[in-house]
Amino acid sequence: MVTSTTQHVSALAAHPRLGCSTGFLRDGGDDWTDMVTRARATSTEAIELAALSERELPGLLAFLGSSPALPFRFLSVHAPSKHRELPEAELVALLEPLVGRVEAIVVHPDTMQDLGAWIPLGRTLTVENMDLRKPTGRTADELAPILATLPQAQLCFDVAHAAQVDPTLAAGHEILDRFGSRLRHVHVSALDERGKHRPTTAADEAHLAPLLDRCRDVPWILEAPLRPV
Repeated sequence: MVTSTTQHVSALAAHPRLGCSTGFLRDGGDDWTDMVTRARATSTEAIELAALSERELPGLLAFLGSSPALPFRFLSVHAPSKHRELPEAELVALLEPLVGRVEAIVVHPDTMQDLGAWIPLGRTLTVENMDLRKPTGRTADELAPILATLPQAQLCFDVAHAAQVDPTLAAGHEILDRFGSRLRHVHVSALDERGKHRPTTAADEAHLAPLLDRCRDVPWILEAPLRPV
């Protein structure tokens, strides 16, 4: 007899463009080669190289600057959202050489104060919807001014954030209704009581299925291990 957990794992694992973020593979270190190797165990379809802290960005840029042979068909970079010290224009200048080399550079909207500074990233700039801990970027109305000012920017849709903001999923559906044509990829996980990413259970996936069903044509990036611990 197949258990609900096995069915759940298979449903996520069966997505043809599945990948994972290095954000949960770091283990306190900065060995990007090791993180990439570990990410390959999930899939070679997609990966997100996550420099979530500005302190991690130099190591990531040095790694990518060495022109590593990466097997992934879709490559995303998550720009720093924590420990930010650089002015936005300087951060964008560091990220700009990645344009044309990666498919997406994910940015949190609450870290974007000078929207004009982000224009050089063009279509590679990818704005992520936020959770309730953040002051903006949580709903379609809050994303609208950013995406209007940056008409080339794309959308990274975080289903866990959308479900936390509105458990009925109506707010998530509105984001996809208004900006689905700009959808670049999806972040998949669930959130614990602190708002931290955790693996999805069968119940989580059943809840998120209406949103995920609308995103089947783009990569899904796991932000927590595939299997619940």
